[in-house]
Amino acid sequence: MYAAAITDLLRLIAVPVLGWAAVRDLETRRVPNETWLPLIGLGVALLLWDGLAVWIDTAWMLTIDGLKVGVEAWSAGETARSLALRSAISVGFLVPFAYAFWWFGGFGGADAKALMALAVLFPTYPVFYFPSLTLPRFEATLGVFALTILSNTVLVGAVYPIALAGRNLLQGAVSRMMVVGRPVAVETLPRRYGRLLERPEGFTRRGMDLDVLRMYFSWRGLTLAQLRGDPERYRDPASLPSEPNDPGDGTVPEGDRSLVRTDGGREQDGREDDPWGADAFFEDIGGPIYGTDAEELRAGLTLLATSERVWYSPGLPFIVPMFGGLVASLLAGDVLVWLLLQAGLG
Repeated sequence: MYAAAITDLLRLIAVPVLGWAAVRDLETRRVPNETWLPLIGLGVALLLWDGLAVWIDTAWMLTIDGLKVGVEAWSAGETARSLALRSAISVGFLVPFAYAFWWFGGFGGADAKALMALAVLFPTYPVFYFPSLTLPRFEATLGVFALTILSNTVLVGAVYPIALAGRNLLQGAVSRMMVVGRPVAVETLPRRYGRLLERPEGFTRRGMDLDVLRMYFSWRGLTLAQLRGDPERYRDPASLPSEPNDPGDGTVPEGDRSLVRTDGGREQDGREDDPWGADAFFEDIGGPIYGTDAEELRAGLTLLATSERVWYSPGLPFIVPMFGGLVASLLAGDVLVWLLLQAGLG
């Protein structure tokens, strides 16, 4: 017989939603805020439902036995104290944790909101009964499922730099940056997401963000090919247009749309010493953005003006390993517990 609590089945809505968000984050580095509010609302409603189920010691289960499908009342199997404790840890710890990481720049906004949504949705372990097994397979002692998702997310994310280093090694691209980035042709950068790992003087972990590069080109009505064709001209701040374009948000345009608009107005004389017009650009948009300031923009433009290949980091949006962590958690449970058991340490 197959069986699962109706509340746990409803929580599975998070799987396709997070999967869609992971794909969108990979493709555009943008996930709408509206993605998370319904999940948080659903999580609150299901938590209240679970609280009622524990209070009356009745969990409504969807059962499938052959061709017979029904809803049965089972014992809730959990005490009010354990539900309250696990919910308090999940929501009371992970929500502030996600916010703090976003505040200090460790997470993007979508990453933090996704983790908050999962903390509300999965305070306790869901249980799915199959004829010969029960999923998830391994439950952590604390029993806070959102913490298991986070733990598995870290493990899934750890695979990425290993795979990236292996790819670089096979291609002969050996560098101390090989676990975080890879070399690419400069002309491909305007249609990539990520950030440079180089400056003219050498490697850096926090180079120019490529979203800022697109914003700058759009603002000036310029292309990378034009800049590389006559770098001395465009380094001169007198070449800045008197009526710059709207820089946009740095998203790669879809289809065949141009990356820039070339109606940037007339060139203007008499600008102060401002190589590449970097100070003017950031003054116009309201200051540094995406971790890139005027100095980093100048360094990036100087590098791209003369280099053929550069090291860049495509990055891995945290939502991507989070999706993998969610799927692994639903199937295997706490993978770290399983690894410890396999090593004879559990």
